[in-house]
Amino acid sequence: MNADLPTEIKLHKQSSTLELVFANDVEFRLSSEYLRVHSPSAEVRGHGKGQEVLQIGKRRVKLVNIEIVGNYAIKLIFDDGHETGIYSWSYLRELCTNQDQLWNAYLSKLEANGASRDELPPGVEAINIMPLSTE
Repeated sequence: MNADLPTEIKLHKQSSTLELVFANDVEFRLSSEYLRVHSPSAEVRGHGKGQEVLQIGKRRVKLVNIEIVGNYAIKLIFDDGHETGIYSWSYLRELCTNQDQLWNAYLSKLEANGASRDELPPGVEAINIMPLSTE
């Protein structure tokens, strides 16, 4: 049996978490926000190294549905309209086992860019997260 293949997948809508159980009853819970900001989609990861897009304002995003994709992945659907990420079993396992490290790195990137996990104020469409030139 593939160690990356979960034996159970549960969506807890009230807490907006995804529960994954692997062999030997190893269990993980991943928040919707964590899954959303680490989506494997091109919208988040870009199309190559250095093209990643920092996800901001996702603190209250909710996971609303899960769709099985063949025998190798799931597609997660979020209430902010994002539904293009295909989460392979191995990528989900990576998100589970490296959760603390990945979350802390994300928080550090937000801080370094002066960005927030909270939604943008009304009327503001985006925050420039690239350092501005002082020349």
